[in-house]
Amino acid sequence: MPHREFSDHVISLSRSFLSTRAAAPDQGGLLTGKDPTQFNSMDPLRLWIIQVGIIMITTQLLSLVLRRLRQPRVIAEVLGGILLGPTAFGAIPGFSNHIFPTDSTPYLSLVANIGLCLFLFLVGLEIETDVIKKNARSSAAIAFAGISLPFGLGAALAVPLYNQFIDPTAVRYTHFMLFTGVAYSITAFPVLCRILTELKLLDTTVGIVVLSAGVGNDIIGWTLLALSVALVNAGSGLTALYILLVCLGWTLLVLFPFRWFFGWLARNTGSVENGPSIFFMTTTVLFLFASAFFTDVIGVHAIFGAFLAGLIVPREGGLAIKMTEKLEDMVSIIFLPLYFTLSGLSTNLRLLDTGLIWGYVVGICALAFVGKFGGCTAAARFIGFSWREASTIGSLMSCKGLIELIVLNVGLSAGILTQRVFSMFVLEALTLTCLTTPLVSILYPQEHRVRISAAGTFNNVQGEGPDLERRASGSSADDADDGWRRRFTFVLDRLEHLPGMMAIAQLLPPAPDNASENGNSSGDESEKDSEPRRLSFAKRRRHDERRSVQLAALRLIELTRTSEVMKASVADSLVHTDPVLSVFRMFGELHGLRVIPSLAIVPHEDLAASVGDHARATGSQLVVLPWLAPHAPPPPAEHTAPPMSGPFDALFRTAAPDHRAASVQHAHFVRAVFAHAAVDVALFVDCARPAPSPRTHVFLPFFGGPDDRLALELVIQLCANPAVAASVVRIVRRDVPEEGVRAPEPALVADHTAINAQTVASTTGFPDTVYGHQNTQTRLLSETADAVAWTRHASSPPPRAAFSELATPSPLRAAVGRAAALAAEGGARLLVVTGRARRLAPEDHSAELKEMEVGRERVGSEVRKTVGDVATAFVLEGVQAGLLVMQAVVAAA
Repeated sequence: MPHREFSDHVISLSRSFLSTRAAAPDQGGLLTGKDPTQFNSMDPLRLWIIQVGIIMITTQLLSLVLRRLRQPRVIAEVLGGILLGPTAFGAIPGFSNHIFPTDSTPYLSLVANIGLCLFLFLVGLEIETDVIKKNARSSAAIAFAGISLPFGLGAALAVPLYNQFIDPTAVRYTHFMLFTGVAYSITAFPVLCRILTELKLLDTTVGIVVLSAGVGNDIIGWTLLALSVALVNAGSGLTALYILLVCLGWTLLVLFPFRWFFGWLARNTGSVENGPSIFFMTTTVLFLFASAFFTDVIGVHAIFGAFLAGLIVPREGGLAIKMTEKLEDMVSIIFLPLYFTLSGLSTNLRLLDTGLIWGYVVGICALAFVGKFGGCTAAARFIGFSWREASTIGSLMSCKGLIELIVLNVGLSAGILTQRVFSMFVLEALTLTCLTTPLVSILYPQEHRVRISAAGTFNNVQGEGPDLERRASGSSADDADDGWRRRFTFVLDRLEHLPGMMAIAQLLPPAPDNASENGNSSGDESEKDSEPRRLSFAKRRRHDERRSVQLAALRLIELTRTSEVMKASVADSLVHTDPVLSVFRMFGELHGLRVIPSLAIVPHEDLAASVGDHARATGSQLVVLPWLAPHAPPPPAEHTAPPMSGPFDALFRTAAPDHRAASVQHAHFVRAVFAHAAVDVALFVDCARPAPSPRTHVFLPFFGGPDDRLALELVIQLCANPAVAASVVRIVRRDVPEEGVRAPEPALVADHTAINAQTVASTTGFPDTVYGHQNTQTRLLSETADAVAWTRHASSPPPRAAFSELATPSPLRAAVGRAAALAAEGGARLLVVTGRARRLAPEDHSAELKEMEVGRERVGSEVRKTVGDVATAFVLEGVQAGLLVMQAVVAAA
């Protein structure tokens, strides 16, 4: 009997609808006493909404838990179905009859199969044939070994399974053997891509080989699946041959004429340049379902046709990625959980009720892992990988996930697998998928990973090691420890961050000339006539590079969707086409700044760590973080009452001025960077209004402490820019103001590193910086260092910098008042530089800050912990100035 699930559901539901149309039942609802969970074939939407709601809630709750264990989402979807099925909730009397009655299954299954076709279309979009072509020699052996050995073991295991659990009168052994072998030999390519991206393995030799081998493995797997379904649906061997020939002809027709047609259509509709147009999307979706319908009616499953449709969408201009972005949310949120929940509903672990059955379960899992792991590991070792790398490749290729579950569902719907055998193999797929991430983390830790070269070949370069750090940071001779910062990491998250980051970057001057290399070099070179001119040119070039400012522009993209996984696989090309990086790179060229762009696509929990890793790898001396640019509301008219809104609505909202929601996640990200970064960090908040002059006036209220000393050093460096002037005020709290405050005499010299050594950075709960105990000695060292830094710079201030001292009973109000006066002068853009002052702060501003909050909405602790009390006061008063909040590096004790 042929099994054409997709088309059969459409036809049967249409007949059911037409046959019962004349006798429509009562449409009364809850108010008429009707049970909303009662199934009605004429109005199945009510129960369908209840089913979808329960499935989505269960899946989301499980995924929140499993995400912390770094398990893929498919595990949550299948486990949710198992819990909702006869194994758990289905055993509750009345649950299945009310929520998942048998009559409603075709409707749920139809929507799930539509979603499955869309998902296989997205899988086809993910596959890059160029990956196979570039690495065919290295990956062919691994792909072949990852299919042949597991298929052989699966065929051998099929003998006792068939004799013990399968009715020979209903299912032929050859059909069962084929499905068992395919289930063993398949690799879950979509889940594999996600794991490689999350573990940051896409730019390693292991990741590239596994990616290309996984693509080849799955293409062969789909071919074997098509063969299996054709044999099952065919009445004879000759019919199966006809089915395969027709399927082959359709495949060639799709891959060549239709591929050319879609390329022509994409170019002529502007889809390559501007993203998929409505006409292109409509044509593609129509062809998707047409291909799925054709492969289904000829006797091959509909998913094969949908997969072929995804392969022919053009990749130029990121078209496949943009199309994935349009479809993936609905597929991953609604459609796909329905399909895998149906798999769980068909999984009854209560059927595994004997020791013999559990022995078979253990044997299935063990043989499946041995076949994949052993075959791929041996092949990888044979072509030259080390044992560590080869075992990692074997672990990754043993990932099953989505694709094996699809194969198992096809076998179940075709009647080849019984529910008991189906449950055994579902457990095997879940077990091997769960083992993949922890096994790879153990076998292939960060320090042993080998990155590919910039050319994309396997001429390996060691990544993220000491050598890379030395190359990025330069030798000690090239970088004198003169306190001048030359290398910065600018974190770019959104397009709205660019104006603020540009405003800070254009203030950075080149490092000062060294007299020994500049003023005295001409005399030395005149005495050395024999030195070739090319050598002196090379020396001047190295000298200019040492003086130039290097900006490492890091574009962060959170890994949440399939499209981000696709972007991660082509990150090298996206670096050159990403609009945010392109704008910032051009800005650097116009201002003589050396910009080194890079792109990181990581999960949310790894965003802060990726910033610290990138800063360390590039040898950056300061990380600059952006905050979404606030838009302070205009002053109210005299006859208008002031709006009842908090002052931090502007600071934390998005670009739309009406949004009042605080960006708590962004605050956690900033605090995590403050806590984990092994370099100095600056947080820039652009609250300034447009200024008519390109000049900038920097204001620093100096209270003391490591963060304020870092801020003072940066202000001194900025003053080397001719377009920058500075006002530095040392503010000391005094109940009775005095005319002047004399700095204490330095009893001993304490350097920056010695004080930092007294602190420790860690996180508890939400990201934050936790410091060590502050005793009298550390406090004295900090005060002495404050006095030394102030005396050194105030005694010989740089050009355009004014130093003064102020004693006041209200330090915050005094600092805000001075800044407001500078902003009122107009002409130049005002930039307030202040320390975060979360450690060794000489003053506690909590009481004064509470007084300033009177009559306003109270500032939450989340905000104050992120920007510090001093910066909080400036935003609280609405000073029209940019804020640069500094935190000095916190070294572990």
